[in-house]
Amino acid sequence: MSHTTRRKHLMREFMLDNLDLPTENQTIVKVTACPGNNLFVVEPPGDTETFLVSLPTKFRRNMWVQRGSYVLVEPIDEGNKVKAEIVKILMPEHIEEYTKANIWPEKFRKTIKEPADASPRDITTLPGNPNRPEEDSEDDETASDSS
Repeated sequence: MSHTTRRKHLMREFMLDNLDLPTENQTIVKVTACPGNNLFVVEPPGDTETFLVSLPTKFRRNMWVQRGSYVLVEPIDEGNKVKAEIVKILMPEHIEEYTKANIWPEKFRKTIKEPADASPRDITTLPGNPNRPEEDSEDDETASDSS
């Protein structure tokens, strides 16, 4: 199997196609730091303190997790420092589905800023883009004329 095909199947398995609800031993957590070596510091929904989770070996060169992301973790028995393993990276579609099912933690409801259909990196709003809306480009022209 080629590298591209493998990545496609892993992406589908790990985060895209699976909108299943979490099982009773899985927990939704927020990634707060990335110390390295495929370990992540996460904040659980309760008042407990942060702990380390790991990314499974088969996903390490194909998936990336950023600070502020939400992930689904499952506890592991071995090890003292690493308490869980990432099962799924939650996308906006997952968050929307979990909110509808009323299983999204109350602590994280306040931190969700934008709806699933909004794009935080919409390229049409960047300065210098020829596809940028007209009202924004007029403001730029008047600002450059006044200087």
